[in-house]
Amino acid sequence: MEKTFNPHKIEQACYQHWEEQGLFTPSGQGKPYCILLPPPNVTGNLHMGHAFQHTIMDALTRYHRMKGDNTLWQVGTDHAGIATQMVVERQLNANGQTRHDLGREKFIERVWDWKEESGGNITQQMRRLGTSPDWSREVFTMDDSLSAAVQEVFITLFDEGLIYRGKRLVNWDPALLTAVSDLEVINEEEDGFMWHMRYPLSDGSTSIVVATTRPETMLGDSAVAVHPDDERYGALIGKMITLPISGRQIPIIADDYVDPEFGTGCVKITPAHDFNDYDMGKRHGLAIINILTDDAKINDQAPAQYIGLDRFDARTKIVEALTEQDLLVDIKPHKLKVPRGDRSGVIIEPYLTDQWYVAVESLAKPAIEAVESGEIKFVPENWNKTYYQWMNNIQDWCISRQLWWGHRIPAWFDEQGKIYVGKNEQDVRVKHKLDDSVSLRQDEDVLDTWFSSALWPFATMGWPNKTPEMDIFVPSSVLVTGFDIIFFWVARMVMMTKKFTGKAPFKEIYITGLIRDENGDKMSKSKGNVLDPIDLIDGIELESLVAKRTSGLMNPKDAKKIEKATRKQFANGIDAYGTDALRFTFTSMASTSRDINFDMSRVEGYRNFCNKIWNATRFVLMNTEDFDTGNTGGELKLSVFDQWIWSSLQDTVQSVETAIGQYRFDIASQHLYEFTWNQFCDWYLELSKSVLNSSTTSEAEKRGTRHTLINVLEHLMRVLHPIMPFITDEIWQKIKPLSVNNTEVNSIMSDVFPQVDLARKNKQAEADIEWVKAFVVGIRNIRGEMDIAPSKKLPVLLNNTSENDKVRVKQSFEYLTLLAKLASIDILAPGATPPASATALVGEMEIMIPMAGLIDKDAELARLSKAADKLAVDIQRTQGKLGNENFVSKAPEAVIDKEKAKLADAKMQLKKIHEQVEAIQAL
Repeated sequence: MEKTFNPHKIEQACYQHWEEQGLFTPSGQGKPYCILLPPPNVTGNLHMGHAFQHTIMDALTRYHRMKGDNTLWQVGTDHAGIATQMVVERQLNANGQTRHDLGREKFIERVWDWKEESGGNITQQMRRLGTSPDWSREVFTMDDSLSAAVQEVFITLFDEGLIYRGKRLVNWDPALLTAVSDLEVINEEEDGFMWHMRYPLSDGSTSIVVATTRPETMLGDSAVAVHPDDERYGALIGKMITLPISGRQIPIIADDYVDPEFGTGCVKITPAHDFNDYDMGKRHGLAIINILTDDAKINDQAPAQYIGLDRFDARTKIVEALTEQDLLVDIKPHKLKVPRGDRSGVIIEPYLTDQWYVAVESLAKPAIEAVESGEIKFVPENWNKTYYQWMNNIQDWCISRQLWWGHRIPAWFDEQGKIYVGKNEQDVRVKHKLDDSVSLRQDEDVLDTWFSSALWPFATMGWPNKTPEMDIFVPSSVLVTGFDIIFFWVARMVMMTKKFTGKAPFKEIYITGLIRDENGDKMSKSKGNVLDPIDLIDGIELESLVAKRTSGLMNPKDAKKIEKATRKQFANGIDAYGTDALRFTFTSMASTSRDINFDMSRVEGYRNFCNKIWNATRFVLMNTEDFDTGNTGGELKLSVFDQWIWSSLQDTVQSVETAIGQYRFDIASQHLYEFTWNQFCDWYLELSKSVLNSSTTSEAEKRGTRHTLINVLEHLMRVLHPIMPFITDEIWQKIKPLSVNNTEVNSIMSDVFPQVDLARKNKQAEADIEWVKAFVVGIRNIRGEMDIAPSKKLPVLLNNTSENDKVRVKQSFEYLTLLAKLASIDILAPGATPPASATALVGEMEIMIPMAGLIDKDAELARLSKAADKLAVDIQRTQGKLGNENFVSKAPEAVIDKEKAKLADAKMQLKKIHEQVEAIQAL
């Protein structure tokens, strides 16, 4: 083996071997186990959220594949209508063209060309992460097979009256000129204003004051609402108001929705431009007056002087007019949530348009029952409540988008506007008996990307055809996803799969947490805290990192701030950690909590873990490659150490399996780390040296230790493999020929996951070695506390020993003296007076090291005093920081928690120093 672990030398070649050998395909044997990859955007790049969830999915896939299950990880990408169209349109715009210059057909050809050239970036990055989906079954939501499924579902639902076309309020992007889903709208707090305006009553008796953050929408007001129990306005309910500027007459109405404590208690109602107002307008039969064009300019419903103005220019002129008419009461600064398109960045408008909808009430009922009955289980279970809340208040689903890229709606209109739905125009004519004299025009819109994604569990399995996959892999075993798309995707998959297959789409839904930065803040480009998982794997120099983080930022101040923070945080860039270290970091943090604060120091720690495994393997090979390991005969005698490590391995395998079954990857990782680093590397390898290097141990015992070294390591690689695929396969290839694993498979991923062997459990060996460990640790603690050199051999006295202690001392004498660097071990007679000693306890037995001549008492006290003074200064500084109200009020919670932990640690260290001083003074 290479002297040092270099992940880049092994990862690419290893993955290429797996893929070329077809190791990701289902075996066709065993019970079915299936995971559906939430399809990433074809335009996308692998981000930290993807990398985290894909690691979890791959760990589950590899684990069940090794367990002998017929395992399929179904992979594919989403055509991402808006995002993909924007990419290609920007390319055209750079050359002075628009999609309209090309026309629909040529534009779609251009998008397909882009997709073939650049649309597979994220799947290549998935390979870098070591993921093992069945690439031979990779699908794209615009593939012919999936497009046919989309058409079939649309036509069926339309024919059943569950899809209809109607004019309703939607989220509208004035830049992209399309309806968008709630998930494509980012609501962030921004600085704005609240305008207070006076509306005079038509009878001239008085006026009322309303407040709004969008003065321009007053052009579409249909009423002013007050709470029915608000005594201030009770006498005005039913009276008319003359709407300023437009001069229309609108009523004062009463509605329980109005909060009398907010503002003036009077609310202007604009049904065509506010979702809550729209609902109120329907309740009261108000006029719905749209004042905007699709590009957010004022239309001809407004007075002539405003027609054609941009909405914000109109706002300025309306405020000026109100001021001139003495109707503007006040303008106050106001923090408000501003809805912006996540792609375009422009402010989204509630907009009244004709769209296609799915009537979901009848589809929702069986989807709710599937969770209530336990047919589908959420993990953690508390997400049931979120699911029920959304599903019990579900609204009809807007499924149309005003784009060219996507599944074009299979609907045609005749000259009278009558709608015909079919697979194509010829199908429509045959189905509805229309001859060529009837002119038909296909709907220009495409379907929402979420519509095709909702069919993912069964469309990817060949539906509407009857395929073996439909029987085997529907329902799938588990869906791994985030809580933010439970409604947008998860619920819709449940509705559609139940409707068209009668089955649940999946048996379990594991809701993961969100990846945040180390301070608990959401990762976003504008904050400059985004980490690229590929950068963590490969490493990236500081200048390149700064360029990535500041690219595309329009505000120079933001770019400068992010550059400064990046240079401070990563003085030399980001080190290369390799894939296995990153994956282990993700699993170690994969608890059932919602948020996961990603700490770079954890990745560095797990890179060290990889190095530890590598170095341990080199030690094992050096002591087994050219020696008899007992695989071909010869007496094997297992020492108590060998028996202990085999027994400990069984506990680890069992604990890992239990944790994976509960989706507690953090606990699984904790057990693996503890066994690998502490039990196997730190203890067993050291204990094995005392056997292999001893002149008194028999060849059978040495053979037993070599046998244990190679075979425990081989088992360990298989247990670690689902989380750390690359390093484990590389090591497994080296050690398998020396082990008793006679399987003919050529990759660890095709091997079996170790089974718990109860015959290997040995509680007596475990107890004996725990005693040895406690003995050695006690000696090491005394050395550390008294600042005694690790190489200095120490005399040890034992007091208050039991018969069991005496037996263990005799059995382990050679190992104890070697591991603890001891000159002698003597057992004190009962009642004997021991000399002044530093002590440690192993159960009730006292380990005593006489201090006479071992340390310079005065020098040690001086050293401890100096250390205590430094800690006292640190404690005072940290206490001052935490006592500073300005710091506490402004610092992120994670930073404050770090300071508190730092203070607690310093106090604990100071307490230990005081205890050491007392012990030395007593000598």
